[in-house]
Amino acid sequence: VIHFLEGLVGLDHLHNFIVMPNKKEGPLFWIQSVDDPDFAFVVTDPTNFFFDYQVKADEGERKKLGIGAEDEYFVLTIVSISPEKEITLNLAGPILYSPKTNRAMQGILEDSRFDTKTPLPQVESTK
Repeated sequence: VIHFLEGLVGLDHLHNFIVMPNKKEGPLFWIQSVDDPDFAFVVTDPTNFFFDYQVKADEGERKKLGIGAEDEYFVLTIVSISPEKEITLNLAGPILYSPKTNRAMQGILEDSRFDTKTPLPQVESTK
């Protein structure tokens, strides 16, 4: 069980999630709320799509995650699919996850380059 210390942004009552792998191998997977089964989210490692995207956990964030300066953590983002089938990533609200402690937290970046609904990059056809 992944424990979000402060819940998710706008859903601070949701603290515990289980990871549900994608049935099709790939970069996307689900996290399902244990607190309220009506809530599940698709998440991914944003560097699968945005190679230069970097989020560094500061000392306070590492303390909340229960990890030291050398401990590993992962950056994930929530994936959304619009009714028009446009896929976007929330690069402005990354999730920091520690596999060592199973703690996670969602932050808010103040960097204006990142948006809550960043479209996936367009891939040029090689035909």
